[in-house]
Amino acid sequence: MVTTPYIINEIYDIIQKSTAFELTLEALLALGVIWIVLYKSAGKRGRRLTPEQKAKLIDEWTPEPLAAAVPEDHPALHTHVVSGKVGKFIEIDGKRCLNMASHNYLGLIEDDDIQQAAITSLRKYGVGSCGPRGFYGTVDVHLDLEERLARFMEVEEAVVYSYAFSTIASAIPAYAKRGDIVFVDECANFAIQKGLDASRSRVVFFKHNDMADLERLLEEQAVQDRRNPKKAAKTRRFLVVEAIYMNTGEICPLPQLVELRKRYKLRMFLDESLSFGVLGKNGRGLIEHFNVDKIEVDLRSAGLEWAAGTIGGFCAGTSFIVEHQRLSGLGYCFSASLPPLLTQAAISALDRFESDPKIFEELRTICRKVSQKLPTLKDFTFRGDALSPVKHLYLRKERDYATEKQLLDTISKECINNGLAVISCEYLENMEKQLARSSIRLTVNRLLSDADIEDAFRILNQAASTVLSKV
Repeated sequence: MVTTPYIINEIYDIIQKSTAFELTLEALLALGVIWIVLYKSAGKRGRRLTPEQKAKLIDEWTPEPLAAAVPEDHPALHTHVVSGKVGKFIEIDGKRCLNMASHNYLGLIEDDDIQQAAITSLRKYGVGSCGPRGFYGTVDVHLDLEERLARFMEVEEAVVYSYAFSTIASAIPAYAKRGDIVFVDECANFAIQKGLDASRSRVVFFKHNDMADLERLLEEQAVQDRRNPKKAAKTRRFLVVEAIYMNTGEICPLPQLVELRKRYKLRMFLDESLSFGVLGKNGRGLIEHFNVDKIEVDLRSAGLEWAAGTIGGFCAGTSFIVEHQRLSGLGYCFSASLPPLLTQAAISALDRFESDPKIFEELRTICRKVSQKLPTLKDFTFRGDALSPVKHLYLRKERDYATEKQLLDTISKECINNGLAVISCEYLENMEKQLARSSIRLTVNRLLSDADIEDAFRILNQAASTVLSKV
């Protein structure tokens, strides 16, 4: 049993061995604890309300709404309803339209072999996995797909995510951390922006595809590093770009980026979501298109939701890079795995990639034809590389963001009424790092004929003329 004299001796011994600073700090902490205890006690002894006063306060209290009031004309309250398959043609609100709004670049959604493979997989595995990869969510087809992707991309290993958005958004914070520096193109898509937020790194945006501006920022950082070499030794530097930018449809200058990466010792991440299955002789993306050595890019990611016509995404690279994501990629660790039938659809899409590589050149031919028609639009300017399956149309006469968005929404509805499905881009105005100008996003499908393209541009011209004549 501990006696009072023993406790007193212990306290005296502590006081004897402590410095003046330690004694002062301990005294302040003790006073703080005493003040908190007395303050709470005094609060409990405060004035008590009568039942009548309580009832009055409750009657006067008005809770804040769970959500702000939504105007009746808000687009979310008036969505279009799609009936049937989303292919080259699509039925919207009962109208059959030529589809230039979906990212079905190669037309694989309508491929009979892929559909039958998915149906067979559905009968074998059921609808979903109902669990993350590390918790009984890994099915043999997931391993098959990762092996096939690694072989197709000619890398050591690949890791599959459940959906495209989480792929790059999880990959970035798996490597970049607080204290690191990430150089990013100002037009990077929203998934990249969310990955940067999660990384808590210092983010430096450079002007879109402007290598001179990027080099200027890198040189400024190099000067700071020379002034503080101790800090520089602990700081990692990353470069994050898109192969084809979703928000502009433009291709990044990969060879110049690689040169800067080598000169300034950067780790490079390349999002190939729009270039996978589009660029390169075999559809392997921008690295194949520019014939750049694969080791120059540390991490490549891509969505399977565009050219492959299914769901999910993947990262490809060295075994070291990929294995790290299996432990640190939040979208991999905590999301239910990709449904087996959609995994099989991705495997079947790769089969088509390898057995019929001419489909990539067919797509690029259609992309060029659409680009050649863009100057015929009277009321629009445009943006997008000739080889890109994504083109952006902007009103020739510039207005404020809200007005342009409303006009483009109206033009889109007019196009649908006349048999063409297009869509105006949606951006989160208060959350985007660099809010893109309102535009109509045209997507190219390999199955489009010359007559389809002619009809599409005729309807676009007619719809824009009808809507803008009333302004």
